[in-house]
Amino acid sequence: MSTRIRTIPPGSGVVSRLACTMVQPILSRVVRRIAAQHPSLFARLGPHQGTDFLIDPVDLPFALHLRPDPQALLFRAVPRDAAPQAGAVIRGRFLLLLELVDSEEDGDAAFFSRDLEVSGDTEAVVRLRNALDDVEGSIAEETAAMFGPPGRAILGHLRRTYSRDPIRT
Repeated sequence: MSTRIRTIPPGSGVVSRLACTMVQPILSRVVRRIAAQHPSLFARLGPHQGTDFLIDPVDLPFALHLRPDPQALLFRAVPRDAAPQAGAVIRGRFLLLLELVDSEEDGDAAFFSRDLEVSGDTEAVVRLRNALDDVEGSIAEETAAMFGPPGRAILGHLRRTYSRDPIRT
């Protein structure tokens, strides 16, 4: 049995902004590398390449803004209180979102169990999911490998110890 998704309550905007600043160089590097290694992702998105996606890992102090336009690729951390208008919003726990990227979790099951919330342009979300499903290998593993042994260790640790319990607020 699952519970409704609960976002980290707004606390210190300073913490959120600091976290965004700290992760942004990593996100920029990751999105450029993934785009270079998997250019077919863009073709699968079709007209939704210009869609702004807000990916909200509810247990982190920020959300992620993705615009998968190969001519103006954007992937950035944003404080929730400064999130841009998005054509589609995907909200869930961080590890669930990570598992969805690698097709390790059933998105439909997560949606119907209310562990995943989707709003806005659902066609864009389905196209994004289908594009990610077509990727050979693991985007999470590729990303971790970019950072060598420390990156792989962090990913392994996340996968082993991440709590699957509902977020406590």
